[in-house]
Amino acid sequence: MKNNVVLNKSFAFAVKIVKLVKSIQDQKKEYLITKQLIRSGTSIGANIREGNNAESKADFIHKLKIASKKADETEYWLLLCKNSKSYPGNESLLPLLEEIQKLLSSIISSAKKNN
Repeated sequence: MKNNVVLNKSFAFAVKIVKLVKSIQDQKKEYLITKQLIRSGTSIGANIREGNNAESKADFIHKLKIASKKADETEYWLLLCKNSKSYPGNESLLPLLEEIQKLLSSIISSAKKNN
């Protein structure tokens, strides 16, 4: 993953999501929300990685927009967990997600200008 900051951060974020979901499941609390959280939270980096192998600038922008949408969805699930008594909150994930969202926004904006 070399010097790709957003890809590295999204991978580290996905690892933390996997650990959070496992922690919830280890407490014998497998919930529908954990399935949604793992899908959206790990999809961010996967879409960024796909974008890095894009066939065109438009394809690159499209993949990063999908990653951004998945980041927004993940934020929703994390906020829901944070505000529910049934789910352990993991506040350290929200600031990392915000960094990823800002990076994605900046990259998408730059790519559109250079397109």
